[in-house]
Amino acid sequence: MTQVPPPSEELRLIDTELWQLDARRAQLLARRAWLVSRLQALPQPWTPPAAAPVSHHPETGAPRVQNVLLLLGGLLLTIAAVAFTLVSWGHLGIGGRSLVLGAVTVAALAAPLPLLGRGLRSTAEAVAGLALALTVLDAYALYAVALAGADATAYASGAAAVLAVVWTGYGLLPRTKALRLPLPAALAAAQLPLLLGAVAADAGPYGISGALLVTAACDTLVALRAAAGLVRISATVGAYGTGAWGVLGAVWLSWTAGGPGTGARAAALLLFAAGVALAAAWRDRAPGHAVGLSLAAGLLAVIALGGVVRPVLPAPWTVPAYLALGIALVAVAGADRLPEAVRRGLAVACAAVQGVAVLWALPLLALTVLGPAGGAARVWSGAPGGARQAVSVGAPWLPQSQTAPLVLAAVAAVLALAVRGATWRPRALTGVLVLGWSALMVAPVVLDVPYPALLVVEVLVTAALLAVVTRAGAAESVFALPAVVLALVTSVSLGFLSLATRSATVGVLTAVTALFAAVSLKRRLSVLTLPAAFGHGAALACAVGAAAGWAPQHTALLVLVVPAVAALCAARVSDTRTTVVVEVAGAAAGCLAIALAAVDAGMLSLVLSLSAVIVSGTALRPDRRPAAAYAATALFALAAWVRLAAWGVTAPEPYTVPVSVAALVVGLLRRRRDPQVSSWVAYGPGLATTLVPSLAAAWTDVYATRPWLLGAAALLVTLLGARRRLRAPLLLGGGVLVLDALHELAPYLVQIAGLLPRWVPPALAGVLLLVVGATYEQRLRDVRRARDVLGRMD
Repeated sequence: MTQVPPPSEELRLIDTELWQLDARRAQLLARRAWLVSRLQALPQPWTPPAAAPVSHHPETGAPRVQNVLLLLGGLLLTIAAVAFTLVSWGHLGIGGRSLVLGAVTVAALAAPLPLLGRGLRSTAEAVAGLALALTVLDAYALYAVALAGADATAYASGAAAVLAVVWTGYGLLPRTKALRLPLPAALAAAQLPLLLGAVAADAGPYGISGALLVTAACDTLVALRAAAGLVRISATVGAYGTGAWGVLGAVWLSWTAGGPGTGARAAALLLFAAGVALAAAWRDRAPGHAVGLSLAAGLLAVIALGGVVRPVLPAPWTVPAYLALGIALVAVAGADRLPEAVRRGLAVACAAVQGVAVLWALPLLALTVLGPAGGAARVWSGAPGGARQAVSVGAPWLPQSQTAPLVLAAVAAVLALAVRGATWRPRALTGVLVLGWSALMVAPVVLDVPYPALLVVEVLVTAALLAVVTRAGAAESVFALPAVVLALVTSVSLGFLSLATRSATVGVLTAVTALFAAVSLKRRLSVLTLPAAFGHGAALACAVGAAAGWAPQHTALLVLVVPAVAALCAARVSDTRTTVVVEVAGAAAGCLAIALAAVDAGMLSLVLSLSAVIVSGTALRPDRRPAAAYAATALFALAAWVRLAAWGVTAPEPYTVPVSVAALVVGLLRRRRDPQVSSWVAYGPGLATTLVPSLAAAWTDVYATRPWLLGAAALLVTLLGARRRLRAPLLLGGGVLVLDALHELAPYLVQIAGLLPRWVPPALAGVLLLVVGATYEQRLRDVRRARDVLGRMD
């Protein structure tokens, strides 16, 4: 340990240290004075280094500043020219007008030439933009002075055409080729002549759509032939913009065509647009762009030809007609002379048409599968008149979907025959399975077959799907899971569909249960088929009991067969997941049986006892022994309590105490033989057998004898548990003691609550929250200690 010196010695040490510091300071001051004298003797005195200058980086570059200034200057000059034309124009005569505009326009058009010669390209671009704006003002001035009586739209069309030609020529001159503005401006002006001319000529929607499409075709030609740059970008934007409006108008005309003639006119427009898109895709070297253009071309061709035949067909055949045209694209897409990108785009267009057709058929499929659920409110009310009435219980029929089976079958056939790639082939075959099932489900409804025939068809569909599961080899294993899922959906829909008559319900549920049980023997996807078999079996048991006229509590005995069989199957299944789902299905069936027997206390006790026997059998398995043993014990105890209540026993202790004593003796012997056994296993059942029924009787007892005796017994059990450090006696005895004390104090608490003012409970709650908040950390520590103490108990 460190020795502290006496005060006199410590003072001496401090004085010594201070003397040494003073001597060192004097030495450093002398050295500094010598260095200063040496620096003063030099020719240039020493100066401290200056701080590094702070550099301010410009926020923008000089070219950008230059472009902004030129743009602003051009805009100001253009505004001035517009103001002059509109405001000061009337103050000059004809000669003055011509002289001013002509001179200014010519000067503006000629000014970029010397500027380009001097290398001032940006300035030349700004002046060229001013010149182009002046030509527009010249066109307006000409109309205002000389052609005021002409049609404004027609004049605008001609003026736009002239300006497009003039600007194109100006941009192609040898000395102005370097300017980037004239040619894009000419393309922008070229978008207007045909459109405005069609409007002026009152060409109608066909003429306007045609003008837009021709303009888009010209833009496409320019985009394909122009070099990469601003001209190609402008032409592409113009082609997509005018083409989109033209195509939308043509599609609307095709859909609203009242006859083959008007449909053919709209088809001509759409086929022209499709040809332009296909030609562009053929010439385009970008694969993604070419695929998109080919997709648009294929869809436009289908819409065009479908619009010709649609007016002469009944409404249900509209979608099949378009689907047939879409399927025809498969042959075109398979042509070897077409580029790969074009063939891919046409194939995508074919798939898109088929996808839309399938979506159109989905409402009828949903009605067929989900509609029978509405029959649950009218069980055994009588057989419906036909398949449509059976599936559309309370829902409207869809007459426009009569051709849905044909659509679904056609798409399935295309998938089966057209898709051959190794990657997409399994997915296509899965789609064939789903679409084929959909077609088989909706076909009887569309044909409105008799009700028994509909049941037979759906049973056969379920059997066929399950046969696919059992017969599929390794190569077709991709079918197994979709087939099982479809079989489950069909069986559930079939179960609701069979609720119309008693015989149909029993027969269908018997067949479906047998099918799923037979498939489960193959051990393939039994994780799905076994729970389905038990679920249908439970429904069959309920149906048989109801058909025999049994009361619900007697039907519960028949339902208990399902959990018994499930327990036997779970013991023989090797797959862990299958074991779990089978046990869950059996437990659900057992809960259903208990719910059915709840109306009769005696029968409920019997059902609980039988359920406990089944769970006890499960507890014999090593992997389920602890959990199942707890559940079986709880069920046995609950069955005993329910039986006592059914007998009208108000004093359960003579019946429960002997059982508790025997159970406690067995638990004590087991603990002596195996000290690792938990107190819950050894003493929990025996204690709960007496304490819980006695607590229930004490809560309804008007006398104080039983509550006091029960409180004393619970206190004794709690103390013994604390003394022996056993968790089960401590928690069970303490819980019963607290509840018993609450029962005894309840009348006084009610009286006190009635006497207290209304503000007292909120105030007490506030005080409690403040106290708890103030001692929160200490309380957490106490809770952790209590948890550790309980964790160390047996």
